[in-house]
Amino acid sequence: MSLRFEFGCDPKSEKFKEYWSRNGYEENIDDVVDIIKDPAQLIIWIEDNKIVGHAVWHESSVEKHRKGGSFRDKDDKEALKKLLGKKKDFVELHEWWLIEEYRGKGYGSEFFGFFESYMKSKGHVDIIYYANDPSAIAVFRKHRCKEGGFVETAKEYIFYHLIE
Repeated sequence: MSLRFEFGCDPKSEKFKEYWSRNGYEENIDDVVDIIKDPAQLIIWIEDNKIVGHAVWHESSVEKHRKGGSFRDKDDKEALKKLLGKKKDFVELHEWWLIEEYRGKGYGSEFFGFFESYMKSKGHVDIIYYANDPSAIAVFRKHRCKEGGFVETAKEYIFYHLIE
C-alpha cells in the first residue's frame, strides 16, 4: 500500500475541491468547509499523489458539538453519557470518507490506527466515532469500540474508544 495521511489541507484549496467534485459527494462542499475551523482538523488520505479520502475531527464535549459550538440534542447527550460516564471532553471523528474504489483494501483499519496514535501523541485518549456506513461501522467493531447505539437525530451509530 502506498497510502499516506496528511494534516492541514485547506478545504478551500483547488486540490481538495477537485477531489470533491471528481467523486460526486452528495454533501455540498461548502457544508464541509464550514465545519472545519482549523485546517489541521482535515486529514486527507493520499495514494499515488491523489486524494482518495478524507476525515474531519475536532475536540468536543458532552454538552457541545465542538468546544464553543452548538449544543447537542437530548438523544446525543444521553448516548455520550452512556458511553463516557462522567467524562465530559473527548475527540470526535466527525466524518470520514473513502472513495468507493479504494474500499476493501484495509485503509479504514490503517487510518484507525494512525488516527488513534496521533491523538494519543497529542494527549487525547477518549475518542467518539459516528458512522452510518456499514464499512465504517465494521472498522469500529473490529477494533472493539464500545457501541452506544443509534442516535436517531444524527442518523448515525455512535462508538467510543479509550486509547491505551
